Amino acid sequence: MDKVILIGSPNSGKSLLFNRLTGLAQKVANFPGITVDVGVGRLQALPDVELIDFPGTYSLQAISAEEAVAVEHFERALEDPDVRYVLCLIDSTRLEKSLYFTLQVIRDCERHGKRVMVLANMIDVLDSHRLTLDAAALSAALHTPVLPLSARSGKGVDAVIRELEKSRGVAMAPPRAHLVDTPDELLRGTAHQLAHRFGPKGDVLVRTQTRLDRFFLHSFTGGISFFLIMYLLFQSIFTWAAPAMDAVEWVLGRAADAVVPLIGNQLARDFTADALFGGIGAFLVFVPQIFVLTFIIGLLEDSGYMARAALICHKPLRLFGLTGKSFIPMLSGVACAIPGIYAARAIDSPRKRLLTYMAIPLMPCSARLPVYTLLIAAFIPSGTTLGGLVGWQGLAMFGIYFFGMLCGLLVTGLVSRTSEDHYTDLPFVLELPPYRLPGLQPLLRNAWNRARHFVTKAGRIIFAVTVFVWFLGYFPNYGTDLGSSWLGYLGHIVEPLFAPLGLDWRYGVAILTSFLAREVFVGTLGTIFGIEGADENMVPLVEHIQSSDMAVGSGLALLVFFAIALQCVSTVAILARESESNSLVAKMFIGYFLFAYAAALAVYQLAGLFS
Repeated sequence: MDKVILIGSPNSGKSLLFNRLTGLAQKVANFPGITVDVGVGRLQALPDVELIDFPGTYSLQAISAEEAVAVEHFERALEDPDVRYVLCLIDSTRLEKSLYFTLQVIRDCERHGKRVMVLANMIDVLDSHRLTLDAAALSAALHTPVLPLSARSGKGVDAVIRELEKSRGVAMAPPRAHLVDTPDELLRGTAHQLAHRFGPKGDVLVRTQTRLDRFFLHSFTGGISFFLIMYLLFQSIFTWAAPAMDAVEWVLGRAADAVVPLIGNQLARDFTADALFGGIGAFLVFVPQIFVLTFIIGLLEDSGYMARAALICHKPLRLFGLTGKSFIPMLSGVACAIPGIYAARAIDSPRKRLLTYMAIPLMPCSARLPVYTLLIAAFIPSGTTLGGLVGWQGLAMFGIYFFGMLCGLLVTGLVSRTSEDHYTDLPFVLELPPYRLPGLQPLLRNAWNRARHFVTKAGRIIFAVTVFVWFLGYFPNYGTDLGSSWLGYLGHIVEPLFAPLGLDWRYGVAILTSFLAREVFVGTLGTIFGIEGADENMVPLVEHIQSSDMAVGSGLALLVFFAIALQCVSTVAILARESESNSLVAKMFIGYFLFAYAAALAVYQLAGLFS
């Protein structure tokens, strides 16, 4: 099968073009470090051609771990005889920066006899500002085809397909060797000259970006807008998702009422009511919040604000041994810790990368979101204040998210001051991408895919755990007495560990199973309460918890425990692989568990004093 390589600098629209050409839903974002692995897909128009998308890099002289991945795979691909073409994507609004990297790519492709096609993206931005790019003259100067296009609108993409189709079955003539022996120093000067001769004239784009940066990066308005945006992000998790959550709960409740009575076999009826609707159904209620969270973060990423937030956070993060580039992986960890860990490859400094690894598991990931939502809905009033602008539950969600982030900063700050520095730190350099209006369709599609992936990935684990928990809780007495079931015996073994937090054996079992995936906590409790409650209230788990006389202090202790304790087994495995240190991950797992338990115990005792 013929292979085509897609390579380009960060923020050039490479992932968006990859999605358009292949139809795959690879994540697209407008800040450096989002594409952290190699994507592979077949072209929709040419199914027998495989397109390979490498991580973005500014040059073929790698600095960060992410750039090293791109350069290593690119050099290996040039040795592959199946690679027929190299597509080098450039940002036509920032031509000089893009052309330096392009010239390096052309030079290396000439050395290996590979054909290159330069794709000048963002042509729609130039058109909207009445600017032009002389693609024909640039093509003649580079001795390489230069095709203008817009990955966002699709303009010019058909021309790329036609060019690739023309080259199929044609003997590949070696490209002109006009850059083979050119050093990088001369290439930089050549890029400057080419951009000046053929690039867009005028500073309209720079002035537009500068005007917005005066507000978002101002010492006063920038800080206020940052905290306001972050608050709205977490407040929206409750307010925007609430109608969808109510709808899902209503549908599941009606489905349970309709399906369960139709099942004649007692064992099958109990399994459907307790395990399926009680366990898995209780988890599905919280999926709309995953959708909303992903959508809002996508807005921040695609608009270009995320890089500004990283710049704003650089100075305070330095106090905790981190860098502004740590903000991007840490906020990515709010969606899921695993892509956040991968995104940390973009951090140049090895020491700061390791410190970021330590902070990411304390970020409140979306797997914790159902747990937070369940406990907040059970113990925090649903009223509002300030004329309905601030909801108590949304404020509690913001508080627990902020608490997790604060704990991550405190840990890295302590470690950075007590451990020896074996690395030489690199200076903080961050590209500020241009502000762009996010596309609604890609954002909705990405949020939908994220929610679907969350359900399908966690669903298999939740189903397996739910069946296992139901089996242990149903036998040997067929659900008549949960306390004397096999699950009850297991729960009473672990109960002394969690009893000081005011938690009985049911919550102890749910905490243990949550190590497989945090959201399993909700499914496990749903199954346990489903067995206890028979056919009553199979889905509304909040009502079960509220009627169980669980103390408010225990609920708050659970929130704190989940905010600090290390995440699921998948996170542990990825951390060990990326950090290349099993001992570090073992110390983190034990240390965070003890930290979480001590903090939860303190919160429980304080709540008891105030109550």
